[in-house]
Amino acid sequence: MKTLTTSIILALCWCTWIEAAPAKAAAAPAQGNPAAGTAVVADKLYQETYRPQFHFTPAKNWTNDPNGCVFYKGEYHLFFQHNPKGINWGNMTWGHAVSPDMVRWKQLEHAIHPDKLGTIFSGSAVVDSGNTAGFQTGQEKVIVCIYTSAGKPFTQSIAYSNDRGRTFTKYEKNPVLGHIAGSNRDPKVLWHEPTKKWVMALFLDKNQYALFGSPDLKAWEKLCDVLVPGAGECPDFFELPIDGNPKNTRWVFWGANNTYLLGTFDGKTFEKESGPHPSNWGGNCYAAQTWSDIPPSDGRRLQIAWMHRGKYPGMPFNQQMSFPTELTLRTTPEGVRLYKKPVREIENLHAKRHAWAGRALAPGGENLLAGLEGELFDIRAEIELGKATAVGFTLRGQKVQYDVGGKKVVALRMTAPLAPVDGKIRLQILLDRTTIEVYGNDGLISMPTCFLPDLANRSLAVYAEGGEARIVSLEVYELRSAWE
Repeated sequence: MKTLTTSIILALCWCTWIEAAPAKAAAAPAQGNPAAGTAVVADKLYQETYRPQFHFTPAKNWTNDPNGCVFYKGEYHLFFQHNPKGINWGNMTWGHAVSPDMVRWKQLEHAIHPDKLGTIFSGSAVVDSGNTAGFQTGQEKVIVCIYTSAGKPFTQSIAYSNDRGRTFTKYEKNPVLGHIAGSNRDPKVLWHEPTKKWVMALFLDKNQYALFGSPDLKAWEKLCDVLVPGAGECPDFFELPIDGNPKNTRWVFWGANNTYLLGTFDGKTFEKESGPHPSNWGGNCYAAQTWSDIPPSDGRRLQIAWMHRGKYPGMPFNQQMSFPTELTLRTTPEGVRLYKKPVREIENLHAKRHAWAGRALAPGGENLLAGLEGELFDIRAEIELGKATAVGFTLRGQKVQYDVGGKKVVALRMTAPLAPVDGKIRLQILLDRTTIEVYGNDGLISMPTCFLPDLANRSLAVYAEGGEARIVSLEVYELRSAWE
């Protein structure tokens, strides 16, 4: 919201535009320059110079919030805010892609188009396994999308599919939830098994949200209000076990800026126990959403976000998604906190592996990565800090550094607190053509940030400053492109 003028905020306060303007944050993500004389390719689909190779982007034009994340019959569905007519924000329509593994995506035809109720803003999707809405006409279970109709005023509508999400029909009696307050929007719906009803988390206005209940996705009643200080828009709401114990759970209430509350939910009232807590320290992460209907045999809570404010000069597309992550709740000395780490499916792209263990890391000493160069890597390291004042990596000229005295990670001018454990830190870093995503101590911190690379610099380095450290273990995986 801080990127827009006050007059625009008052007139156009909605989730799908707020990051369309250039960022003015004091700690802006690094945006380098291409090397002089280096050719930029823009006409080879999915092989363009600045096309991310394992982060989802549409074939062309603008995209922002992930929408309607749902799993059905072996396919992860990703709907997304999309402008089918231009490279900048506007004409909001639900784009659509599917994947067998959240890594290799196939873009389908647009799913939901603007109508007399307005353009199609953010929302969610569910599988109506019990046919509570009565839309099922064949053998396939119905996928129902719940979205904001961004007319005057904003209302909430639904559309449904009987063919595995290939085509959608809008409910003839839309909207299913009328205007309540402000630019109320971004419905996130889940099935609450104990009370046998659907629950909707909805943004209302400012820092105000609410929960609603329905037996059939058509008729909704208000359950309770929820206040998330410092947050706004694009809620999510889900339950997670603490430390993997299914008998000890908490509910997570999530806001668009990655702030979350922890509490309890009895089917009617959400009772906050702690928060708001931050979950992101990177420069480019917004409007995250988790997938619904993940099979119990899997059981993971999976999330994807818009990596907003990235720069892609001369490209046919604009903006990208984060790499999907798995969320867990774990007990820390400060209390229960949300952990986030890349989904294991990144291993589907692993190619050549390079590994080291028990190696000294001395200032001015050998660079273990001197023989490696490229654009796409999954780096996993455990480092004993020893007498070093800093340790880190330089990736295509961009530093990811741990400040030992400050107990913090500094990456592309963003910082995140990270205390060592028994004198050691663990890092996982995903490097794509235009992004560096850093995860510390198994996901206690996450830092997804965009950058514009120097095309001539494909080098990697690992280093220590101020004293000797030790590489306990270091694995560097070269990655294949997901578009191959």
